[in-house]
Amino acid sequence: MKNEETVLSEREKILARVREALKIPAHVPGAHGTAPLPASAHSPAADARSWLPKVGDSFAEQLALFQSTAAELKAEVQMVASRDAVKAALAKMASDGNWKRIATHKGELTDFATADLGLPICRTEGGYDVQEMEACDAGITECDALVAQTGSVLVTSLSAGGRGLSVLPPHHVVIARREQLVADLPAAFALVQKKYAPHFPSMISFITGPSRTGDIERILVLGAHGPKKLTILCF
Repeated sequence: MKNEETVLSEREKILARVREALKIPAHVPGAHGTAPLPASAHSPAADARSWLPKVGDSFAEQLALFQSTAAELKAEVQMVASRDAVKAALAKMASDGNWKRIATHKGELTDFATADLGLPICRTEGGYDVQEMEACDAGITECDALVAQTGSVLVTSLSAGGRGLSVLPPHHVVIARREQLVADLPAAFALVQKKYAPHFPSMISFITGPSRTGDIERILVLGAHGPKKLTILCF
């Protein structure tokens, strides 16, 4: 009986704290302090575009924005001069990280970049073992686009070798071309529409930095639900 009373008492304490917290309205994203909120903030759209950075018209401005935004999100962006430089950068990562095994998919860039690494490869075409892929040091994929405004990488199940390759290995390496850079999310969705409609891939994903969580004491932890490292090799 005593234990039951203790459990009930702790339960009531927790519920009391929840009730107290619910008395305080949550902040609308983008609103700070006690300043009145704009009317648009109460609408479903909430004018989300006003919270995002402005995108310049030139390619140089968009590329600089992509690099800075991705870096803020803990992604590493390496701008290299050629496909051969991509291969060299990948070989250096494999050496520095002491990679023992990699995972990748069939593609023009992935085939070229991984051909001379001399490492065992877990490939996605034809099926694969999930545990084997999880044990790989890195997953190397291509992508559909790079999004300047959000620092995101757009991948699909068709462009990135399925669903698991970009999330199971602890280090995700993306190989991209400069011409795959688009200004913002509407441009990215337009690209997907043009490229795939009406037969869309089973998975469309925007990867914005490595996996993360801040649920516990608001402390940022990378690699919570997927890769703890994201590297983008762009030529």
